[in-house]
Amino acid sequence: MVSSTVLEDNLREARRLLARAASEGAELAVLPEYFCLMGHRDSDKLQVREDLGHGPIQDFLAACAREFGLWIVGGTLPLRADSAEHVRNTSLVFSPTGERVARYDKIHLFCFDNGRERYDEARVIEAGREPVVFELPARDGRTWRIGLSVCYDLRFPELYRDLAARGADVLLVPSAFTHTTGQAHWETLLRARAVENLAWVLAPAQGGTHENGRRTWGHSMAVDPWGVVLACHASEGAGVLIASLNAQRQQQLREQLPALTHRVL
Repeated sequence: MVSSTVLEDNLREARRLLARAASEGAELAVLPEYFCLMGHRDSDKLQVREDLGHGPIQDFLAACAREFGLWIVGGTLPLRADSAEHVRNTSLVFSPTGERVARYDKIHLFCFDNGRERYDEARVIEAGREPVVFELPARDGRTWRIGLSVCYDLRFPELYRDLAARGADVLLVPSAFTHTTGQAHWETLLRARAVENLAWVLAPAQGGTHENGRRTWGHSMAVDPWGVVLACHASEGAGVLIASLNAQRQQQLREQLPALTHRVL
């Protein structure tokens, strides 16, 4: 997505993309970080924050999950924090019945200053603390264990080790990487997390020049447990990226290279 400063427009665009994903046979659809709003100011998140379980963004995600029969991960949305001046940057997972089954609050908060671009998420975001894995029963009868993360988390491999130790087969990384950092590190980091954990990595991203002037890297990507890029949305602009996960390939790779069982530290 290339989310704008208008919540309603972003929800309309997300619905269009979710409908397309469902029509192409997707079971799980993951929206990027900040799918609902890329404001003019960081503090704009405060104006659309919701209490857990209530609000138009959560109602939208639940309704789309029911309508399209999809598992949906709402990349991130702002939920009320302990501090009145902050929000939690939260991924919520909804089942095809519209039930909320998991919540993850982004743990690592982005900070970057190269003299031209300045970001400090801690000014308005309150960090989460707990890694989260949820189970997704697929249509073929297999149950996938899926680990949640967000954007800047990608630079902290210890989080993904924790998710793997909890049995994660799939790692989700909804993101809004800047063009500068994404061009330098995005693919390298995604492939590294896949290889280290012999896990699928699915990373939907904001990609393009936004109404607020920010430029994001995009390149939404699906990476297999051997580090092979299965699919990549290389152009800027909104779109849907489809990938199929092969459980037998993952099992074979983990048997051939049982690195996860060799951990010492």
